[in-house]
Amino acid sequence: MSGGWLDVLRAECERTSQAEVARRLGVSAALVNQVLRNRYRGNLERVRSLVEGALMGRMVPCPVLGEVALNECIEHRERPFAATNPLRVRLWKACRGCERR
Repeated sequence: MSGGWLDVLRAECERTSQAEVARRLGVSAALVNQVLRNRYRGNLERVRSLVEGALMGRMVPCPVLGEVALNECIEHRERPFAATNPLRVRLWKACRGCERR
């Protein structure tokens, strides 16, 4: 497992901490540690996308919000439906038909 995103993840963990990076990615510090040690058995593509959005500034188009960071897109996509406000409902509907889903 190698690549630019993994190098960025490693460098950011060295610069700050695994716990801080995990907080920024919205995952656990244990997950970050497993990824860095090449022992993570979960969805590595999801982790890559979170790193690209949160740490590398990758933006994607959103029909509701305009340009958003890829990690923010993932957060909205994974939220369950809740009619708490009109924006959340619009996001939920848009995310269901999104090509990145």
